[in-house]
Amino acid sequence: MKSKSTKLIAVAGLLIALGTVLSFFKLPISNIAEVRFTSFVFAVAGYIIGPVWGGVVGAATDILGWLVKPTGAFFPGFTISNVVTAVIYGLFFYKKKVSLWRVILAEVINMVLVYILMNSLWLNILYGKGFIALMGARVVKQLVSAPIYAAATYFILKMLEKTPVVRTFFIPSKEKG
Repeated sequence: MKSKSTKLIAVAGLLIALGTVLSFFKLPISNIAEVRFTSFVFAVAGYIIGPVWGGVVGAATDILGWLVKPTGAFFPGFTISNVVTAVIYGLFFYKKKVSLWRVILAEVINMVLVYILMNSLWLNILYGKGFIALMGARVVKQLVSAPIYAAATYFILKMLEKTPVVRTFFIPSKEKG
């Protein structure tokens, strides 16, 4: 049991470090949307180490990212959003074969629950802007960026699925469909 715990902690630590570094970068795709790379790390965490450890990666990445490069006051709502995102990915991908419908469903749930509802609530709490107005703007943003996230997540997880190290150490011999 110790080797499994050690492996989980080591992989979580590597993913936290990767997520923290990637949190400093973004790729603008339009005036209203951009690609942030941490969600891909959360998808990988959910896929490889499951929803619980994925949630740990989500929380630690947010907190460590803020400690390394603070951008305003720390707000725990966004930490909760990262945890929920990683847990959703873990519920859809952990010990399961990667399929396009799983990725799309996970992205749609994350889009609605986290990126539109939760993050609009956090912005409403932080800035006092109207919740409905915030949601409207976020819906448009998500409709632009969701297909990009789904395609990239699917590609990344399919590549991982074929990686010998991942297949040997993380994917059980009886994959679920």
